[in-house]
Amino acid sequence: MSETLLPKKEWIPTIHSHFRLQWEETQQAYVLLYPEGMIKLNFSGGEILSRCNGKSTIQTIIEDLQHQFPDAHNIEQDVLEFLSIAFGKQWLTTYD
Repeated sequence: MSETLLPKKEWIPTIHSHFRLQWEETQQAYVLLYPEGMIKLNFSGGEILSRCNGKSTIQTIIEDLQHQFPDAHNIEQDVLEFLSIAFGKQWLTTYD
């Protein structure tokens, strides 16, 4: 069962070592691979997780997405909600 975790903007998320994020050309989507299978991410999830590189803070990720998608609404809230789920599923870990 996943627990809800409210991410902090100063955290520096990275993909947990049990997972690997990669672009899957045949599916035209990012996928999260793990020993038992694969999770196909939607466009937004792929854009967010692709920035979780262990170097950028959550605040930087939000700002980058706001710059890349200036017409999108509620990016900050959407990113924080998605990251909360991703941390809860243990797809991510953080340096803080």
